[in-house]
Amino acid sequence: MSLALAAALLAAAPAMVVVDEADTRREEPPPHGAIGRSTAYRISDAVPAPRAMEFRRRILHRGAAIGAHPIAHDEVYYVLAGQGEVLSDGVRRALRPGMAAYLYRGAVVGIWQRGRQPLSLIIAYPNPAP
Repeated sequence: MSLALAAALLAAAPAMVVVDEADTRREEPPPHGAIGRSTAYRISDAVPAPRAMEFRRRILHRGAAIGAHPIAHDEVYYVLAGQGEVLSDGVRRALRPGMAAYLYRGAVVGIWQRGRQPLSLIIAYPNPAP
C-alpha cells in the first residue's frame, strides 16, 4: 500500500471509540410495552453521530419482555445468558446462550424472558441512512 493511499484511508475514517458498558447502564422498563423491568446498556449511544449501526445489551429481568413490534430493518438478538422465547410474525422459538435470532425487516418481533435467570442479550441493527 502506498503512503498516499494509507493517508487517504486514515483521513476518511473517524477515530475508533472504545466504550465501557458500565458507563451506559440504566434501569428501565423494556421498550415496546414496558413489560417488567430491564437493565439497558445503550453502548452505541456513546459513539458520536453519524453512526451506521446500533449495538446494545439488555438484561430482561424475570417476567420481562420486549413486546411485539414491527421492525423497519434487519435486527439480531444474540443470547449471552438465561433462557428466552423470540417471536417473528407469529412463530415462536426458544433461545438459550449462544443462540442468535436473525429477524427480517417488515416482521413483527418480540422477545420474552423465560426460566429462573434473567435473559441477557445483545441487540444489533442498522441505523437509517442519513
